[in-house]
Amino acid sequence: MDVHFCPQCTKILSIGRHGDFFAFMGLPRQLELDTTLLEQRFRALSRQFHPDYFYNATPGERRASLERSSYLNDAYRTLKHPVSRIIYLLELEGVLTSADRSETSGSKHVPPALLEEVFALNEELDEVRERRDSGVPADEWRARLDRAAAPIEQKRDEHERQLVALSAQWDRVREQPLDAPERRQVLGALRDRILERNYISNLLETIEHERGSGLPASGSSPEEPPSLKPEA
Repeated sequence: MDVHFCPQCTKILSIGRHGDFFAFMGLPRQLELDTTLLEQRFRALSRQFHPDYFYNATPGERRASLERSSYLNDAYRTLKHPVSRIIYLLELEGVLTSADRSETSGSKHVPPALLEEVFALNEELDEVRERRDSGVPADEWRARLDRAAAPIEQKRDEHERQLVALSAQWDRVREQPLDAPERRQVLGALRDRILERNYISNLLETIEHERGSGLPASGSSPEEPPSLKPEA
């Protein structure tokens, strides 16, 4: 648990002494969090750090209260939602970087587990674009898009279930030694599911783009959709 105030003089401490969002909130580094407890911690710390309480304090204390209030808001927003909580944990554990997420959310870097879905979707999108360009009624080609989206949506739902199960596994192994095989395996599986989830979101966004591309605004042309073709 983070120490927010000096034990000797009771003054608020600089944000430089914080550890991580979990420690800052006085919570264990686990993924199945009690959201009621998280809310309670957030409200209690918000009152303690509120700048109004430090109106007559030293400049250093006023700055510390503002820094801790801002950090508290970031911590609460991150830990409140299961997916952002998983991403943050993976970053803390050093198995996920922002570069990883940016690369996989880009359309050309297809996770191996999604290759079959991506190739099938590419073929369907080519067919839909051909039919749309040839003047086929919108209801018809949009119905094909709906059918093309169905397996991607099923994959997304499957990943959500896997993330829930893996989160429970992490909570069981989180206190094992850092190099414990089971601990590393769970972190690796969580990382893979998160990166695949990012790509699935990109696929669904592409389908949504295609749904609306047949009706450009007056005087404008449809925006070019992102490519889903895997890099060689």
